[in-house]
Amino acid sequence: MENKLQELRKQIDSIDNEILKLLNKRMQIVKKVGELKNTSNSPVYRPEREKEIIKRLTKLSKKENGILGYDEIEAIFLEIFAISRTLERKERIAFLGPIGTYTHQAAESRFGANAKYLPLLNIEAVFKAVANKEAKYGVVPIENNTEGVVGITLDSLKKYDVKIVSEICMDIHHSFASYQDDLKNIKRIYSHPQGYNQCLNFLETHGLLDIEFIPTESTAKAAQMASEDKNSGAICSKIAAKLYNVPLLFEKIEDNLANRTRFIIISDFKTQKSGNDKTSVIAKTSHTSGALFELLKKFKEKNINLLKIESRPNKDDTFNTWFYIDFEGHIDDENVKEIIEDEDMLWLGSYLRDC
Repeated sequence: MENKLQELRKQIDSIDNEILKLLNKRMQIVKKVGELKNTSNSPVYRPEREKEIIKRLTKLSKKENGILGYDEIEAIFLEIFAISRTLERKERIAFLGPIGTYTHQAAESRFGANAKYLPLLNIEAVFKAVANKEAKYGVVPIENNTEGVVGITLDSLKKYDVKIVSEICMDIHHSFASYQDDLKNIKRIYSHPQGYNQCLNFLETHGLLDIEFIPTESTAKAAQMASEDKNSGAICSKIAAKLYNVPLLFEKIEDNLANRTRFIIISDFKTQKSGNDKTSVIAKTSHTSGALFELLKKFKEKNINLLKIESRPNKDDTFNTWFYIDFEGHIDDENVKEIIEDEDMLWLGSYLRDC
């Protein structure tokens, strides 16, 4: 058996050597691409191009009866893409911090562990950093399938001159961490309010619903505070618990095991059409009977499929509202361009539909 293992390992080593040679060859070409992009300041992040490569390689793997499917190829090549972008141009990515948040995890899934990250304390600060050119990209949550939309993200999209260039949908699993093995000794629970509300069944079942709840800016901050308070517990991610060395007592405690969060990546450029795009806009209507109906009817007339509509308050001395709308299509599609121009909508971005 040992001889067979050694022979197989030699074969793997030989293949690894070839992979390394090809990766170095790829990165040499990537550097040339970067030089060309830098002459025109073209964006190095092209999610539609990356998705196209993954789909093409998945088809090729299937054609050749390979054992790698879409998920495996995506996991491998997202890391390759992240390293490639760093070689083309190392750019700063702002995100809702601190280190160890779910937003940090989402950012790393696209930009890799070696990117230049800027953790910020609130969502609006991420928008400011991108709008002020302090960061090229920003990553923020926009909605959760349990708690709904993130209001400050929608408000910031309206307020700041940035564009949505990509979206990320990520499964969110909350964990419970504490130095106390006996839950009866826990006096306080730290958590982001949204995370806390997503784990109410767990808290009730384990007799933790009536003890003091201390809200934090993020689940990562919750883990940090629990690391400094031995009689407390934290609802946080596995990554945050590990980062702050707080023992993990329960790994998945959310009420909805299908808990997912949609994140958006913001920047200052327009993405190219991919053939499977989503467009986001802000629309206003007159406050008269049937005004919203007339707006929605125009989407039907132009054969545009709506994906989401959310109302938001103007935040003035009235109770008037505006609407955040997601729909299928790209700004370069004629019917999309027409409805945006005709209705005087604020275009927030067109991007590869990934959720």
